[in-house]
Amino acid sequence: MNDRNLASGFDLEAMLPPENVRANIAVNTWQESGDAVGQLLVDSEKVEQRYVEQMKQNVEEIGPYIVVAPGMALFHARPEDGVLEPCLALITLEKPVDFGHPENDPVDIVIAFGAENKESHIPALMKLAEQLGNSKVIGRVRNAKTDAELYDAFLCLTEDCFTSES
Repeated sequence: MNDRNLASGFDLEAMLPPENVRANIAVNTWQESGDAVGQLLVDSEKVEQRYVEQMKQNVEEIGPYIVVAPGMALFHARPEDGVLEPCLALITLEKPVDFGHPENDPVDIVIAFGAENKESHIPALMKLAEQLGNSKVIGRVRNAKTDAELYDAFLCLTEDCFTSES
């Protein structure tokens, strides 16, 4: 386990197994991107199918609030909507899609997140923000061609993405 994952008891590697990472997925709409990333969580038995439906329903009801940064969306719903275990899934899109966000569209990095309770998600989101705010990480994520490259890029397994070099 990397030292950066020890903070607040949150371990990215434990929540994001390699089978929950897919590179260059072909979708045509934001809804299809939600289905694709959500299905990884269903297939790994971390959430129920109804959780995926609720993630998309939230966007339909509230708007594209899940587009948290340029080109990045973070699907989620409430724990009671079907989370079985804390989890993450990550996909990159073959071609970016619009979510309807006025500033951060189009999206090419899509994450799904599930927390078991309303408190545990806060340290998890802080660690995700750290990853997503790191230009080295995002550059490597966007350049990843295979699932394995994407997994390594997001978790910074093959290089230290958190040291500053001048």
